Amino acid sequence: MKKLLLIAVLISAGFSVQAQAKIEFKTEVIDYGEVKRGSDGIRVFEFTNTGQSPLVITEVNSTCGCTIPEKPEQPIAPGESGQIKVKYDTQILGPIRKTITVYSNAEVPAKSVKIKGRVVE
Repeated sequence: MKKLLLIAVLISAGFSVQAQAKIEFKTEVIDYGEVKRGSDGIRVFEFTNTGQSPLVITEVNSTCGCTIPEKPEQPIAPGESGQIKVKYDTQILGPIRKTITVYSNAEVPAKSVKIKGRVVE
């Protein structure tokens, strides 16, 4: 009986792994290049759910308060695309090197993307 139960659990676990969401970013690094102080600091990471179940982004965090990410509120259906908006505070002069971590129900539950560039006077 225990063997039968173990086999049933393994089979159902196999199905749940195959039916997971999968997040694929168009690009994992956005290069601001050189931007002037006070200019528009909003950029967008585009992604697609290449998995077989709805993708739910639960949280998006930045490495500092100077970068504010905005996650989609609705699940992303398989084959559909979505966006994560990132706003960098361009009042801060100097290099931009920030990591944004996206947490979801995807096959890889934590995915990091980056922004880079330089704010000049």
